[in-house]
Amino acid sequence: MTGYYDYVLGLIPAALIGVTAALNLVGLSLTAALLGGALAAGAVMAHAVFVKAPVTGDPRVRTDRPAERSGGRSRIGGLRTGRSRTDRSRTDRSRTGGAD
Repeated sequence: MTGYYDYVLGLIPAALIGVTAALNLVGLSLTAALLGGALAAGAVMAHAVFVKAPVTGDPRVRTDRPAERSGGRSRIGGLRTGRSRTDRSRTDRSRTGGAD
C-alpha cells in the first residue's frame, strides 16, 4: 500500500539527482545545476508539507498513549476530587471565617 508520502520520499532524491543531471547535460555548470536540483527537491518537500499537509482537520487524532479519563478531576492521595488545591483552601477559609 503506497501512499502520497511514500512517493514524496522517493521523488526528493530523484528530483535532486535527475534535475541536476539534466541541467548539467544541457550545459550548465555543476554548481548551477545542483542549485536547480535542490530547488526542485525543495519544491517537492514544500508541496508535501504546506500544500498537502500531513495533518487532518479531524479533532479526534489518535495518539500512542491512552486517553486520560480525569474529566477535570485531580488525584490527591488516591482520592479524586473535583476541586483544585486553591479552591479547597478558599472553601476551608470561608467555612472557618478566616481572612485572605
